[in-house]
Amino acid sequence: MIVTTTNSVEGRSVQRYHGVVVGEAIMGANVFRDVFARITDVIGGRSGAYEGKLADARDVAFRELEERAGELGADAVIGVDLDYEVIGDSMLMVSVSGTAVTLS
Repeated sequence: MIVTTTNSVEGRSVQRYHGVVVGEAIMGANVFRDVFARITDVIGGRSGAYEGKLADARDVAFRELEERAGELGADAVIGVDLDYEVIGDSMLMVSVSGTAVTLS
């Protein structure tokens, strides 16, 4: 499956539009990870714990997006947009959306 932020795929044309598809993931960060992330914030540097959690959530959201597009018979998702949100004190949400299409 081709997944791209562009509105077209070079050398291919859109044969059929299947509609908008969305993948979402909400991940909670545990208490120990929160404590270490706060320490990292105070002393400086990157918070590997949160970066890993964001990467996991992003992977889940993209897999869900591709699954939903595949269920519609699409072989690509174009115009992909990726959003990150914080919910409450320790919930991370990643949302990815795009247009499911069949390419020629």
